[in-house]
Amino acid sequence: MSSAPNDLRALIDATSSAVAIDGVQNPLNPEQWELLSPYLVPVSLAAGEQLFAEGSLDRNLYFVESGSLSVHYQDAKERIRLAIVGPGSILGEGAFFAHRPRHATVQAAAAGRLWCLTALRFAELSNRQPAVALALVMAAGQVLARRAVDSRRRIAST
Repeated sequence: MSSAPNDLRALIDATSSAVAIDGVQNPLNPEQWELLSPYLVPVSLAAGEQLFAEGSLDRNLYFVESGSLSVHYQDAKERIRLAIVGPGSILGEGAFFAHRPRHATVQAAAAGRLWCLTALRFAELSNRQPAVALALVMAAGQVLARRAVDSRRRIAST
């Protein structure tokens, strides 16, 4: 890729210090982060801003650098919060793997910054940097497996 690498230091720090059970826990070495950086697009969210809605069809995978995000769905009576996701974790792993609509809505509970990996960019990454792509898939799979243990977080796999 010809674009300049993104500065991922804050994201790397967030994954290195993630304490949540569903944190990514720094799946890449420094060289792999550098190879990944041009494939990621930064996303800044203000408090209350929606990242994606339940039922949307994109397959983007998001890495949370800062802020907190509410994962929820609307039933017939009220909005039900399923989880709060913070720095060092990911969002969108369900649709990324399953090629199905989003199961929940994600909205910023506090302003933050995320990094987006689109399905198209992931396909490019897989072709050009297969070891990095494999490490990312393994990390996302681990998050999905950890969330599957908790019934509320299982439903929150977006």
